[in-house]
Amino acid sequence: MAVTKRALITGITGQDGSYLAELLLAKGYEVHGIVRRSSTMNRSRIDHLEHASPGDQHAARLVLHYGDMTDSGGLNRLVMTAEPDEIYNLAAQSHVHISFDQPEYTGNADGLGTTRLLEAIRSTRLPTRFYQASTSEMFGLTPPPQNELSPFHPRSPYAVAKLYAHWITINYREAHGLFACSGILFNHESPRRGENFVTRKVTRGVAAILAGRATNLRLGNLDARRDWGHARDYVEAMWLMLQQQTPDDYVIATGVQRSIRQLAELAFGLGGLDWEKYVEVDRAYFRPAEVPDLCGDPAKARSKLGWRPKIAFPDMIREMLESDLVALGVRPADVLRAPSAKAS
Repeated sequence: MAVTKRALITGITGQDGSYLAELLLAKGYEVHGIVRRSSTMNRSRIDHLEHASPGDQHAARLVLHYGDMTDSGGLNRLVMTAEPDEIYNLAAQSHVHISFDQPEYTGNADGLGTTRLLEAIRSTRLPTRFYQASTSEMFGLTPPPQNELSPFHPRSPYAVAKLYAHWITINYREAHGLFACSGILFNHESPRRGENFVTRKVTRGVAAILAGRATNLRLGNLDARRDWGHARDYVEAMWLMLQQQTPDDYVIATGVQRSIRQLAELAFGLGGLDWEKYVEVDRAYFRPAEVPDLCGDPAKARSKLGWRPKIAFPDMIREMLESDLVALGVRPADVLRAPSAKAS
């Protein structure tokens, strides 16, 4: 009889955590997730997993624990209690703009939080495989395309904290022999993306305009260019990294770059609208230090992991827009154009 693998996911209530939990449960894992104690419940992304019916294959294989990335003692106890085969560290204060307002907390949770987890693995001597969620924001001003050998030039407290976490993961791999990997993920989105991230802000804004609840959309730097993929594809890459014979670091990206202007043009176009009539540029949404160009080179992930993105950018934006329309009580078929066969 096959032995059930056990995984521990920090940040399980986030976009990536929820998709990763679905993936691992579908593969037969027992999944343990860390959630923060707060006065309000924020588990909408995993509610369908947490409240699965008794006959569901996922029932009883999802276990949630209260914890915090700033509490080393609590993290140690959780690792000892769960004894996971794999740990996926997805917890973070992940909003770049907010990190300028909360730099100390961002460094504590995103940077030192990773150290606390790695130290918990080292001190318990468990044969746990560790995944660290690194970010393309670490590249900052480094010109694209960026790969695993590109130099880093972080431009925000979030990126600096993540760079520390990235290098401490490498250090524990080299100094202590831990099976520790970092996935340098470029922007990845979905209907579960937080509402204050630009892709979701755009699709929510278009949905509100189509529903007659808004007349304009305020955005920041329209010339910023990013490499956008779907979170469902990217969590598969996380899992693949921990299934290899040796630990390593990988850039996960589509290799295709688009501007925020192009994002807005596509999303408004799906609703038959001219984006220039609705979008207003607001300097309040500009970063104190801008990152103009990010575009990843996923060649290593393709060759060593066999990973390729499956969901096309236009399909992802349509999925997000449809979800936001449904949330406003609007049938997508009533207001959206039919998908184009040439979408890519």
